[in-house]
Amino acid sequence: MITAANIGLSYGTQVLFKEVNIKFTPGNCYGVIGANGAGKSTFLKILSGEIESDTGEVIITSGQRMAVLRQDHFAFNEYSVLETVIMGYEQLYSIMKERDAIYAKEDFTEEDGLRAAELEGDFADMGGWEAEAQAAQMLDGLGISTDIQSKMMGDVEDNIKVRVLLAQALFGNPDILLLDEPTNHLDLESIHWLEDFLANFDNTVIVVSHDRHFLNTVCTHIADIDFGKIQLYVGNYDFWYMSSQLAAKQSKDDKKRREEKIAELKEFIQRFSSNVAKAKQATSRKKLIDKLTIDDIKPSSRRFPYVAFKPEREVGKKILEIKGLSKTVDGEKALDNLDLTVNANDKIAFVGPNHFAKTVLFDILNGDMEADAGTFEWGVTTSLSYFPKNNSHLFTEHMSITDWLQAYSTENDDTYIRSFLGRMLFSGDEALKDCTVLSGGEKVRCVLARMMLEQANCMMLDEPTSHLDLEAITALNDGLIDFKGVLLFNSHDHQFVDTIANRIIEFTPNGIIDRMMGFEEYFSDDSIKELRDQMYSGSHHTLAL
Repeated sequence: MITAANIGLSYGTQVLFKEVNIKFTPGNCYGVIGANGAGKSTFLKILSGEIESDTGEVIITSGQRMAVLRQDHFAFNEYSVLETVIMGYEQLYSIMKERDAIYAKEDFTEEDGLRAAELEGDFADMGGWEAEAQAAQMLDGLGISTDIQSKMMGDVEDNIKVRVLLAQALFGNPDILLLDEPTNHLDLESIHWLEDFLANFDNTVIVVSHDRHFLNTVCTHIADIDFGKIQLYVGNYDFWYMSSQLAAKQSKDDKKRREEKIAELKEFIQRFSSNVAKAKQATSRKKLIDKLTIDDIKPSSRRFPYVAFKPEREVGKKILEIKGLSKTVDGEKALDNLDLTVNANDKIAFVGPNHFAKTVLFDILNGDMEADAGTFEWGVTTSLSYFPKNNSHLFTEHMSITDWLQAYSTENDDTYIRSFLGRMLFSGDEALKDCTVLSGGEKVRCVLARMMLEQANCMMLDEPTSHLDLEAITALNDGLIDFKGVLLFNSHDHQFVDTIANRIIEFTPNGIIDRMMGFEEYFSDDSIKELRDQMYSGSHHTLAL
């Protein structure tokens, strides 16, 4: 068990935490959420001892071992991949090195023999004889093949190093596990393996992640950082979000009787419990949820942007026809004789590890790049709005956000423009902020406000969830589910893709796979797995978003 008692931390006038008291118990997985800059990663560093708080203390049950997902990808360059994983269990690794050093002595003494026997006993008690096999099994689950496991860390790519450091944190069954964005740079098979691992992990897990599907699958509790406090909630992210929205709705209606509120809450809990019945931790989670009362559900003070795309006109029968589209950029073949017909009501998610091809296709369809060969034709009733992956070129001039958005509107009314910015959380003086100093998330919200103004009936979005916090991702997700037009998009967010797309197109080295189905069905379909094996023809292939 790990306890944060009266934790306080300030940087100058900015108060990150004030009198935080929270207890994390074994058998539970805690998802730490909060707005960008709220201090999620900082809180994990306080728990691990990397950062010292101004007040309070972190208390760990005596004898318990903590493991932390390291962020320094170059710290183990002089060690092999397999050895780096075993180093995660520091005490076992220390025993291994001391034991090996004794056996390597030329003048082996009686004292050395006694010490070696003692070390052998400790080594066996800690599972040392199974250590290499267990480490190799973990690496395999994370998509790192046997031939890579013997390589030096300095000789493997950064995306492999990230996975090795994750295996290092998981190795040896730590009592307390701290994970900061563990799904970054993982393909879907590796994320699925990690979800299974954590669902069956009996000890304490504290995780920061922007992956809602991951949080929903593994978390039993949500720790919400808000105004320097941390409030603990039972359930996963979706339950926290929906229950906080319900509480906000109820708090606005003073006339609603308490009994009605309780009835609504019970109905909500019943629906949620039935939904999580498929989850691996459903049994224990349902027991926790059943204990909730109306007083346990509190509205969040965090603000969610309001995202709604309303087409000015319906799409016609013909949306988009692509024939023989090919493009090579800097010697790399991005598109090769692509044929594609987009139909009314299509919400197409483009998936696969070739992210470059997706961006090239979108840029060509938007007119920002010319194809080497082939044609494409939009329907006459189709109006297009585009969200580019790189939007920095849109914010190079010194002007306020209000003036920037005004340039994309046919309405001259300043109030009308400010209302759209208000929806995207640019209220008051925020709407007068200079475009050149906007953060990545602020730029994304501006582009989304522009797209709402454009009222197109077809939208292309190239990784719109990058740079957004959980609140904005959730709001955009809901807005695109409700959108009555055609969508072409890609995203690294599993839940985003699965809840929006009704058609999946995967770019492979030997063409595309095109299926009218949701992402979860596509991901788990055995016939598609066989087809993918053929399309990748022996090359390393893992399904990536």
